[in-house]
Amino acid sequence: MNRRFVIVGTDTGVGKTIVSAAIVGALNASYWKPVQAGLDGETDSQTVARLSGAPAERILAEAWRLRRPASPHLAARDEGVEIAAAALTPPSCDAPLIIETAGGVMTPLSDRALTIDVLERWRLPVILVARTSLGTINHSLLTLEALRRRAIPIVGIVFSGEADADAQHAIETIGGARILGRLPRLDPLTEKTLRAAFNAAIARDAFGSGA
Repeated sequence: MNRRFVIVGTDTGVGKTIVSAAIVGALNASYWKPVQAGLDGETDSQTVARLSGAPAERILAEAWRLRRPASPHLAARDEGVEIAAAALTPPSCDAPLIIETAGGVMTPLSDRALTIDVLERWRLPVILVARTSLGTINHSLLTLEALRRRAIPIVGIVFSGEADADAQHAIETIGGARILGRLPRLDPLTEKTLRAAFNAAIARDAFGSGA
């Protein structure tokens, strides 16, 4: 079976989509965003396509596309629907698959289901993306604890932002998770600069054979 990884975050806006794009490009993988909340401007799938260089057929259609940029359960409620979390199943494809969640692991998909409920059912290895800004130690440790309580396999952590050796050391030591590396803020952020930063800073062996 092809390699499959789920990209989760400590919060929204922590850099999951950028990390996803980098891994998709590095592995020549397919990408799937099960729930897209917010359709104004560039969607996460479009961002990944632009920054990874993946062909259109490897950017898989979202299961849910919701207009409002909000927690998925609220965005769905606005449209008079409820996300059927139990029906979310990773699609089959002929390449490695990168799945990006919406928000953090405790983000509600409905009034009855959290993102972590789906992750527990899938049992796929996750990569945690965390900021290096103030608050990251608390958010990262809480997320690691929540994942472990559900016995969800954790590959490691990718940090996003400027270097913070103290925070990274605390999370690695206390949280007991492998640090896969850190992607700095890139200006300009392009497929070329992202690929170079990923190759220079991220542990490729974490992604298995051929990474």
